Amino acid sequence: MFSMTGYGKGEYKEGGIELTVEIKTVNNRYLDVSVKSPKSFNCYEETVRSLVRGSLSRGHADVFIGFTDRRERALRLAVDENAARAYVEAARRVKALFPDIPDDFTLTALLRSGDVLRTEEEGGEDEQVGQALAAAVSAALEKLNAMRAKEGEKLAADMLSRMDTIEGLVANIAARAPLVAEHYRTKLTERMREVLAGVPVDEARILSEAAVFADKCNIDEELTRLRSHISQFRSICREARVGRKLDFLVQEFNREANTICSKSNDIAVTNAALALKNEIEKIREQVQNVE
Repeated sequence: MFSMTGYGKGEYKEGGIELTVEIKTVNNRYLDVSVKSPKSFNCYEETVRSLVRGSLSRGHADVFIGFTDRRERALRLAVDENAARAYVEAARRVKALFPDIPDDFTLTALLRSGDVLRTEEEGGEDEQVGQALAAAVSAALEKLNAMRAKEGEKLAADMLSRMDTIEGLVANIAARAPLVAEHYRTKLTERMREVLAGVPVDEARILSEAAVFADKCNIDEELTRLRSHISQFRSICREARVGRKLDFLVQEFNREANTICSKSNDIAVTNAALALKNEIEKIREQVQNVE
């Protein structure tokens, strides 16, 4: 089991390349990846996203990339011809306006203009940088998942502890449920005797009413499903990516608890069912943190 919250940092420092990748994750219903990197890394963004998607299935992940290139690399100078022409034409117009001012506009001065020359590295996407980035991202993901797994163990322990409590409450409800109809029959008999004041009570009618009541408040099916859900929950908790499964299962727990509350005509059963709903809600909150 993995928590959706975690942090991992990966570094690569070889051959003049210094790369740092930090990944922070928080809860989110679906997987959402945000990459913050130097502009020159735009061409690698999909690679980074693909690596993250390979390790995460839910949550919001922020990926921060820091890069320093200390390699000696071949550079070329690119000339912006339009900018050069614009500078020359502007110089000529200014010369025409002020012919008495000495003209010191030279080719060297033109090349010093910031918009005319720019340096460009040979080639486009850098294979060496791409490999370094993949290594740094993988290292960050490994550390991130180690932290998420450790937190996931704590979440699993907490939820399984609460599942033990739920199992106890279900057992209490199951023990009390058969007594509800008998308690109703006894109370109904007493009321009939009070009302009839000495007139013989129709035992057959009372048994019939008690049978109808017992059928209406029968919760055997709900208890059976709850026991099944408890078994499934414990089994699912042994898997790695369980968030969506547990989210669905908790909804089923709630459905059965609500049905028991609606059918219950006994204060002890109602109180136990409310306590059951309280534990289920606490588990639901924890499930929101699980991938």
